[in-house]
Amino acid sequence: MTAVAGVPTDRGTDFSVLSRHVKAAGLLRRRRTYYAVRAAVLALAMAAVVVAVWLLGNSWYQLIVATALGVVLTQIAFLGHDAGHQQMCRTRRCNDLIGTVAGNLLVGLSYGWWVDEHTRHHANPNHEERDPDVAESVLAFTARQVGARTGLARQVAKHEAKLFFPLLTLEGLNLHVSAITHLWGGKPVRWPRAEKLLLVVHLIALIGLPLLAMPFGKVIAFVAISQAVFGVYMGCSFAPNHKGMPMLAEGDSLDFLRRQVVPSRNISGSRLVDTLLGGLNYQIEHHLFPSMPSPALRQLQPIVRRHCRQLGIPYTETGLLESYRIALRHMHQIGECARIGDKAAAASTP
Repeated sequence: MTAVAGVPTDRGTDFSVLSRHVKAAGLLRRRRTYYAVRAAVLALAMAAVVVAVWLLGNSWYQLIVATALGVVLTQIAFLGHDAGHQQMCRTRRCNDLIGTVAGNLLVGLSYGWWVDEHTRHHANPNHEERDPDVAESVLAFTARQVGARTGLARQVAKHEAKLFFPLLTLEGLNLHVSAITHLWGGKPVRWPRAEKLLLVVHLIALIGLPLLAMPFGKVIAFVAISQAVFGVYMGCSFAPNHKGMPMLAEGDSLDFLRRQVVPSRNISGSRLVDTLLGGLNYQIEHHLFPSMPSPALRQLQPIVRRHCRQLGIPYTETGLLESYRIALRHMHQIGECARIGDKAAAASTP
């Protein structure tokens, strides 16, 4: 990924003061050993899945393996995320190579497409018009977005709190479709031929490898379960970050520090939570220093929290389950706007 979100260079800004403390603490240094071990563990996990599929053969126990595959794919996606932020290697080429293999070949998305989307998200998190995670989402996040929706999109908005988790089961399919439409739609990526080739290999392997061990019906079930688990796990990892947090719109003038901190939420917990969420639980710190290796974010957190407290900037941190409650409550309130609007329109109709 190219540099995510412009960083102010004025030495007098609130962010530059924080940045000097972070650099002095050495938290931006590469963690090559950490990432090498993490990649090796994931490679072994993927190999174990393949061996398990082969050994189990024509058995419904394959659905347990499919569940494990969904978890492994999500962890690989987290690794690709870090590569996309240039956290792993010193050179962009090395990071992009790892990200393309992780994204296109192993997960089945377009790394180039994701980099573009995610860069725009980091530049304007939770911005009603500029953040693609908000502006281009199936879900509505503001009353204005609800008012602009009609037909099926409006029906989804009315019930989005109830539909949120079921919709996540389709996220894997959505990523595959987005990758295909992006790459074969002629949109620019750094290595278009390589991305296309690796994506095709992924799609063939996704069906072909299980087909060597089990009948077609079980293959369909295997793929459906693995992709559903992947989608739910991914969604549950990203949902706590910004959903239910303040929304930004045109006319809002926040500096870099506040633009990244105010609409972001951290998830508290142990190192197990760090592993389960791929470091995304330190969302505030990640948005402020996106190229910082994820294992350093835990050390960065007290520095950022103290800096925000000194400046009177709201720093939000909750437990994981509480974050879902807040997000679902926000979605319910947005849905209520649509339901009330439709009732009022029906009542006024002669």
